[in-house]
Amino acid sequence: MTTLTEAAAPVVAPLAKSPGYWAGVFRRFKTDKVAVGAGIVVLLIILMAIFADYIAPADPTRSSMLRRLRPIGTPGYPLGADELGRDMLSRLIFGARLSLFMGVVPVFIAFVFGSLIGVAAGFFGGKFNTITMRTVDVFYAFPSVLLAIALSGAMGAGIANSLLSLTIVFIPPIARIAESVTTQVRGMDYVEAARASGAGAGTIIRVHVLGNVLGPIFVYATSLISVSMILASGLSFLGLGTKPPTPEWGLMLNTLRTAIYVQPWVAALPGAAIFITSISFNLLSDGLRSAMDVKG
Repeated sequence: MTTLTEAAAPVVAPLAKSPGYWAGVFRRFKTDKVAVGAGIVVLLIILMAIFADYIAPADPTRSSMLRRLRPIGTPGYPLGADELGRDMLSRLIFGARLSLFMGVVPVFIAFVFGSLIGVAAGFFGGKFNTITMRTVDVFYAFPSVLLAIALSGAMGAGIANSLLSLTIVFIPPIARIAESVTTQVRGMDYVEAARASGAGAGTIIRVHVLGNVLGPIFVYATSLISVSMILASGLSFLGLGTKPPTPEWGLMLNTLRTAIYVQPWVAALPGAAIFITSISFNLLSDGLRSAMDVKG
Protein backbone atom coordinates (compact mmCIF):
# COMPACT_ATOMS: atom_id res chain seq x y z
CA MET A 1 0.00 0.00 0.00
CA THR A 2 1.30 3.42 -0.87
CA THR A 3 2.40 5.47 2.15
CA LEU A 4 3.14 9.15 2.58
CA THR A 5 6.89 8.56 2.80
CA GLU A 6 7.28 6.48 -0.36
CA ALA A 7 6.79 9.27 -2.89
CA ALA A 8 9.79 10.05 -5.04
CA ALA A 9 10.08 12.89 -7.52
CA PRO A 10 8.28 11.82 -10.70
CA VAL A 11 9.92 12.14 -14.11
CA VAL A 12 8.60 15.21 -15.89
CA ALA A 13 8.19 15.32 -19.65
CA PRO A 14 10.14 18.16 -21.29
CA LEU A 15 7.16 19.49 -23.25
CA ALA A 16 3.61 20.40 -22.38
CA LYS A 17 1.19 17.54 -22.84
CA SER A 18 -0.66 17.49 -26.15
CA PRO A 19 -4.02 15.84 -26.93
CA GLY A 20 -2.04 12.98 -28.47
CA TYR A 21 -0.33 12.36 -25.17
CA TRP A 22 -3.62 11.91 -23.32
CA ALA A 23 -4.89 9.63 -26.07
CA GLY A 24 -1.78 7.54 -25.52
CA VAL A 25 -2.36 7.53 -21.77
CA PHE A 26 -5.88 6.25 -22.29
CA ARG A 27 -4.70 3.62 -24.74
CA ARG A 28 -2.00 2.34 -22.39
CA PHE A 29 -4.40 2.39 -19.46
CA LYS A 30 -6.90 0.21 -21.36
CA THR A 31 -4.25 -2.48 -21.82
CA ASP A 32 -3.74 -2.74 -18.03
CA LYS A 33 -6.48 -5.20 -17.11
CA VAL A 34 -5.79 -4.94 -13.38
CA ALA A 35 -6.11 -1.16 -13.40
CA VAL A 36 -9.25 -1.31 -15.54
CA GLY A 37 -10.78 -3.86 -13.17
CA ALA A 38 -9.90 -1.68 -10.19
CA GLY A 39 -11.45 1.31 -11.94
CA ILE A 40 -14.66 -0.62 -12.51
CA VAL A 41 -14.78 -1.58 -8.82
CA VAL A 42 -14.24 2.05 -7.79
CA LEU A 43 -16.95 3.19 -10.21
CA LEU A 44 -19.41 0.63 -8.85
CA ILE A 45 -18.70 1.70 -5.26
CA ILE A 46 -19.20 5.36 -6.20
CA LEU A 47 -22.50 4.55 -7.95
CA MET A 48 -23.57 2.47 -4.96
CA ALA A 49 -22.94 5.43 -2.67
CA ILE A 50 -24.74 7.89 -4.93
CA PHE A 51 -27.84 5.74 -5.37
CA ALA A 52 -27.87 4.29 -1.84
CA ASP A 53 -31.40 5.58 -1.25
CA TYR A 54 -32.68 3.47 -4.14
CA ILE A 55 -30.71 0.25 -3.78
CA ALA A 56 -30.51 -0.19 0.02
CA PRO A 57 -33.12 -2.77 1.08
CA ALA A 58 -33.84 -1.17 4.49
CA ASP A 59 -33.39 1.88 6.67
CA PRO A 60 -29.76 1.74 7.91
CA THR A 61 -30.69 3.26 11.27
CA ARG A 62 -33.74 1.10 12.05
CA SER A 63 -32.91 -1.25 14.89
CA SER A 64 -34.54 -4.35 16.35
CA MET A 65 -33.11 -6.01 19.43
CA LEU A 66 -34.99 -9.19 18.50
CA ARG A 67 -32.88 -9.48 15.33
CA ARG A 68 -29.46 -8.45 16.65
CA LEU A 69 -26.38 -10.25 15.31
CA ARG A 70 -28.26 -12.30 12.75
CA PRO A 71 -25.85 -14.36 10.61
CA ILE A 72 -25.18 -13.85 6.92
CA GLY A 73 -27.95 -15.33 4.77
CA THR A 74 -30.79 -14.71 7.20
CA PRO A 75 -34.06 -14.08 5.29
CA GLY A 76 -34.51 -10.33 5.02
CA TYR A 77 -30.90 -9.79 6.15
CA PRO A 78 -28.65 -11.04 3.31
CA LEU A 79 -25.47 -9.84 5.07
CA GLY A 80 -26.77 -10.31 8.59
CA ALA A 81 -27.58 -7.75 11.27
CA ASP A 82 -25.35 -5.75 13.59
CA GLU A 83 -25.35 -5.49 17.38
CA LEU A 84 -28.56 -3.41 17.32
CA GLY A 85 -30.38 -5.51 14.74
CA ARG A 86 -29.77 -3.09 11.86
CA ASP A 87 -29.43 -4.46 8.34
CA MET A 88 -25.73 -4.79 7.53
CA LEU A 89 -26.17 -4.57 3.76
CA SER A 90 -27.99 -1.26 4.05
CA ARG A 91 -25.44 0.12 6.48
CA LEU A 92 -22.56 -0.91 4.22
CA ILE A 93 -24.22 0.75 1.23
CA PHE A 94 -24.95 3.99 3.08
CA GLY A 95 -21.58 3.82 4.84
CA ALA A 96 -19.87 4.02 1.46
CA ARG A 97 -21.08 7.61 1.15
CA LEU A 98 -19.28 8.95 4.18
CA SER A 99 -16.26 6.69 3.77
CA LEU A 100 -15.72 7.86 0.18
CA PHE A 101 -16.38 11.45 1.20
CA MET A 102 -13.72 11.26 3.90
CA GLY A 103 -11.35 9.59 1.46
CA VAL A 104 -11.74 11.92 -1.52
CA VAL A 105 -12.54 15.38 -0.13
CA PRO A 106 -9.48 15.83 2.14
CA VAL A 107 -7.19 14.68 -0.66
CA PHE A 108 -8.87 17.02 -3.17
CA ILE A 109 -8.57 20.03 -0.87
CA ALA A 110 -4.97 19.10 -0.06
CA PHE A 111 -4.31 18.69 -3.80
CA VAL A 112 -5.44 22.27 -4.45
CA PHE A 113 -3.57 23.93 -1.58
CA GLY A 114 -0.56 21.64 -1.70
CA SER A 115 -0.16 22.24 -5.44
CA LEU A 116 -0.36 26.01 -4.97
CA ILE A 117 2.24 25.94 -2.22
CA GLY A 118 4.58 23.55 -4.02
CA VAL A 119 4.36 25.18 -7.44
CA ALA A 120 4.98 28.64 -5.98
CA ALA A 121 7.94 27.41 -3.91
CA GLY A 122 9.44 25.47 -6.79
CA PHE A 123 9.02 28.23 -9.36
CA PHE A 124 10.25 31.21 -7.35
CA GLY A 125 12.95 29.33 -5.44
CA GLY A 126 15.43 31.14 -3.25
CA LYS A 127 14.56 32.16 0.28
CA PHE A 128 10.84 31.80 -0.44
CA ASN A 129 11.37 28.13 -1.30
CA THR A 130 13.53 27.57 1.77
CA ILE A 131 11.10 29.16 4.22
CA THR A 132 8.03 27.54 2.66
CA MET A 133 9.41 24.02 2.37
CA ARG A 134 11.02 24.05 5.83
CA THR A 135 7.63 25.01 7.26
CA VAL A 136 6.04 22.16 5.30
CA ASP A 137 8.71 19.77 6.56
CA VAL A 138 7.70 20.45 10.15
CA PHE A 139 4.36 18.74 9.48
CA TYR A 140 5.87 16.22 7.06
CA ALA A 141 8.20 14.96 9.79
CA PHE A 142 5.32 13.51 11.84
CA PRO A 143 3.85 10.10 10.94
CA SER A 144 0.52 10.63 9.22
CA VAL A 145 -1.42 8.47 11.68
CA LEU A 146 -0.07 10.23 14.77
CA LEU A 147 -0.57 13.67 13.23
CA ALA A 148 -4.18 12.91 12.29
CA ILE A 149 -4.94 11.56 15.78
CA ALA A 150 -3.25 14.51 17.47
CA LEU A 151 -5.08 17.10 15.38
CA SER A 152 -8.46 15.38 15.72
CA GLY A 153 -7.95 14.91 19.44
CA ALA A 154 -7.08 18.59 19.87
CA MET A 155 -10.01 19.86 17.81
CA GLY A 156 -12.56 17.32 19.05
CA ALA A 157 -14.56 14.54 17.47
CA GLY A 158 -16.75 15.13 14.44
CA ILE A 159 -16.80 14.91 10.67
CA ALA A 160 -15.71 18.53 10.11
CA ASN A 161 -12.72 18.27 12.45
CA SER A 162 -11.69 14.93 10.95
CA LEU A 163 -11.92 16.47 7.48
CA LEU A 164 -9.72 19.38 8.53
CA SER A 165 -7.15 17.19 10.27
CA LEU A 166 -6.83 14.86 7.27
CA THR A 167 -6.47 17.82 4.91
CA ILE A 168 -3.61 19.19 7.02
CA VAL A 169 -1.98 15.74 7.00
CA PHE A 170 -1.99 15.50 3.20
CA ILE A 171 -0.94 19.03 2.25
CA PRO A 172 2.79 18.55 3.09
CA PRO A 173 3.46 15.44 0.94
CA ILE A 174 1.55 16.90 -2.02
CA ALA A 175 3.39 20.21 -1.64
CA ARG A 176 6.70 18.32 -1.57
CA ILE A 177 5.89 16.52 -4.84
CA ALA A 178 4.65 19.74 -6.45
CA GLU A 179 7.81 21.59 -5.47
CA SER A 180 10.01 18.80 -6.80
CA VAL A 181 8.44 18.56 -10.26
CA THR A 182 8.15 22.35 -10.57
CA THR A 183 11.85 22.73 -9.83
CA GLN A 184 12.56 20.34 -12.72
CA VAL A 185 10.26 22.20 -15.11
CA ARG A 186 11.62 25.61 -14.12
CA GLY A 187 14.98 24.79 -15.69
CA MET A 188 13.56 23.62 -19.02
CA ASP A 189 14.53 25.51 -22.19
CA TYR A 190 10.97 26.50 -23.08
CA VAL A 191 10.54 28.18 -19.67
CA GLU A 192 13.77 30.11 -20.16
CA ALA A 193 12.60 31.11 -23.63
CA ALA A 194 9.31 32.37 -22.20
CA ARG A 195 11.23 34.45 -19.65
CA ALA A 196 13.46 35.87 -22.38
CA SER A 197 10.39 36.86 -24.40
CA GLY A 198 9.15 38.97 -21.50
CA ALA A 199 6.37 36.71 -20.21
CA GLY A 200 5.40 37.31 -16.60
CA ALA A 201 5.59 34.74 -13.82
CA GLY A 202 1.83 34.21 -13.82
CA THR A 203 1.73 33.57 -17.55
CA ILE A 204 4.66 31.17 -17.43
CA ILE A 205 3.13 29.20 -14.56
CA ARG A 206 -0.29 29.03 -16.22
CA VAL A 207 0.88 28.21 -19.74
CA HIS A 208 4.13 26.29 -19.35
CA VAL A 209 4.35 24.93 -15.80
CA LEU A 210 0.90 23.71 -14.74
CA GLY A 211 0.43 21.54 -17.83
CA ASN A 212 3.59 19.61 -16.96
CA VAL A 213 3.27 19.30 -13.18
CA LEU A 214 -0.43 18.71 -12.51
CA GLY A 215 -0.36 15.20 -14.04
CA PRO A 216 2.32 13.80 -11.71
CA ILE A 217 0.76 15.57 -8.71
CA PHE A 218 -2.69 14.22 -9.56
CA VAL A 219 -1.43 10.65 -9.88
CA TYR A 220 0.28 10.89 -6.51
CA ALA A 221 -2.84 12.41 -4.96
CA THR A 222 -4.99 9.51 -6.14
CA SER A 223 -2.69 7.14 -4.26
CA LEU A 224 -3.50 9.06 -1.07
CA ILE A 225 -7.24 8.41 -1.31
CA SER A 226 -6.85 4.92 0.11
CA VAL A 227 -4.63 6.27 2.89
CA SER A 228 -7.24 8.92 3.67
CA MET A 229 -10.01 6.31 3.86
CA ILE A 230 -7.98 4.17 6.25
CA LEU A 231 -7.06 7.14 8.43
CA ALA A 232 -10.68 8.36 8.51
CA SER A 233 -11.85 4.88 9.46
CA GLY A 234 -9.20 4.74 12.14
CA LEU A 235 -10.34 8.06 13.59
CA SER A 236 -13.94 6.83 13.66
CA PHE A 237 -12.80 3.57 15.25
CA LEU A 238 -11.10 5.58 18.01
CA GLY A 239 -14.17 7.75 18.52
CA LEU A 240 -12.59 10.85 16.95
CA GLY A 241 -14.56 10.83 13.71
CA THR A 242 -18.13 9.99 12.83
CA LYS A 243 -20.61 9.73 15.67
CA PRO A 244 -23.35 7.06 16.01
CA PRO A 245 -25.78 6.18 14.55
CA THR A 246 -24.39 7.49 11.24
CA PRO A 247 -23.27 4.52 9.09
CA GLU A 248 -19.54 4.70 8.39
CA TRP A 249 -17.26 1.73 7.87
CA GLY A 250 -14.70 2.64 10.55
CA LEU A 251 -17.39 3.35 13.13
CA MET A 252 -19.10 0.06 12.21
CA LEU A 253 -15.85 -1.77 12.92
CA ASN A 254 -15.72 -0.13 16.33
CA THR A 255 -19.29 -1.00 17.32
CA LEU A 256 -18.98 -4.58 16.06
CA ARG A 257 -15.66 -5.38 17.73
CA THR A 258 -17.41 -6.98 20.72
CA ALA A 259 -19.39 -9.25 18.39
CA ILE A 260 -16.36 -10.79 16.71
CA TYR A 261 -16.63 -13.96 18.83
CA VAL A 262 -20.37 -14.29 18.17
CA GLN A 263 -20.64 -13.41 14.48
CA PRO A 264 -17.08 -13.00 13.15
CA TRP A 265 -18.12 -12.87 9.49
CA VAL A 266 -20.63 -10.10 10.12
CA ALA A 267 -18.10 -8.15 12.20
CA ALA A 268 -15.51 -8.46 9.42
CA LEU A 269 -17.72 -6.98 6.68
CA PRO A 270 -16.82 -3.28 7.26
CA GLY A 271 -13.14 -4.17 7.27
CA ALA A 272 -13.57 -6.08 4.02
CA ALA A 273 -15.29 -3.04 2.47
CA ILE A 274 -12.42 -0.78 3.54
CA PHE A 275 -9.85 -3.24 2.19
CA ILE A 276 -11.55 -3.71 -1.20
CA THR A 277 -12.05 0.02 -1.72
CA SER A 278 -8.53 0.94 -0.62
CA ILE A 279 -6.80 -1.69 -2.75
CA SER A 280 -8.93 -0.70 -5.74
CA PHE A 281 -7.87 2.94 -5.44
CA ASN A 282 -4.24 1.86 -5.09
CA LEU A 283 -4.37 -0.35 -8.18
CA LEU A 284 -6.13 2.41 -10.12
CA SER A 285 -3.44 4.88 -9.09
CA ASP A 286 -0.68 2.44 -10.11
CA GLY A 287 -2.35 1.99 -13.49
CA LEU A 288 -2.52 5.75 -14.05
CA ARG A 289 1.10 6.08 -12.98
CA SER A 290 2.21 3.48 -15.50
CA ALA A 291 0.05 4.89 -18.28
CA MET A 292 1.47 8.37 -17.75
CA ASP A 293 5.05 7.06 -17.50
CA VAL A 294 5.34 8.56 -14.03
CA LYS A 295 7.81 6.72 -11.90
CA GLY A 296 7.05 6.74 -8.13
